[in-house]
Amino acid sequence: MLKRLSLILLLFTLAPMAYAQPSGKVEQLANLLRLQPMFDVMREEGLTYGADLDREMLGGAGGIGWQRAIGKIYQPDRIWQTFLPVFTAELENADVDSMIAFFKTDLGARIVALELEARRALLDKTIEAASKEQFHAMAETGSPRMKLLEELVQANDLVEFNVMSALNASYAFYSGMIAGQAFETPPSDAEVLKEVWAQEEEIRLDTNEWLYSYMVLAYQPLTDDELRRYVDFSKSKAGRALNAALFAAYDAVTVNVSRALGLTVAHFMQGQEL
Repeated sequence: MLKRLSLILLLFTLAPMAYAQPSGKVEQLANLLRLQPMFDVMREEGLTYGADLDREMLGGAGGIGWQRAIGKIYQPDRIWQTFLPVFTAELENADVDSMIAFFKTDLGARIVALELEARRALLDKTIEAASKEQFHAMAETGSPRMKLLEELVQANDLVEFNVMSALNASYAFYSGMIAGQAFETPPSDAEVLKEVWAQEEEIRLDTNEWLYSYMVLAYQPLTDDELRRYVDFSKSKAGRALNAALFAAYDAVTVNVSRALGLTVAHFMQGQEL
């Protein structure tokens, strides 16, 4: 159940903001990358997950109070306030000019638009299932496009970053439940860690499938040459720095969101509302 936390915050469009950079450049990069629309999609994903969590852990008894609490947890402004300081620190010495230069191109703008469009499309379970089927078919036939996607994943350690973030999220969720006194006899830290690591293999499989399915859908309109240019940017020093900063910031978001979810579940299990 908790493995799905890994998919809520998975593979966001590259997103900037750094106090150390001139504000004009930061704002320009943020606009180019359309961060706010992506946060809106994240909210929709979170609300869906919140409904699932209500059914699985509260027997569907959360009601309006639960919906209100989940809405607050996934409020885009609150997420941004968590994201920004970490992203700022990680990008302090980064080559933001090169990032802007890439995403100012027609190709960069198309990639951002396609990623956002695909993320929205995957809110539809039918589209998500079809995308997974397409990915598995391409993998089985050894499609040349798959080799490019694999190169993109490897360039930025996308699977490893997301697995790590999912494990951190799971630990934070348990921590929130413990803090909220959800357990009559709270598990020890060692017991929590054992439970979290027991999910690692399943999380890795789910992450790999979701990630490639998303990329198959998002980059389908791109030619191989265009996708190659994106891979090359991702392999560059600027591209890798941006990706690393992105994951550090989103890991902070994931941990905060997951702990809040655990705490909220604990309170509702006790018949309390936050």
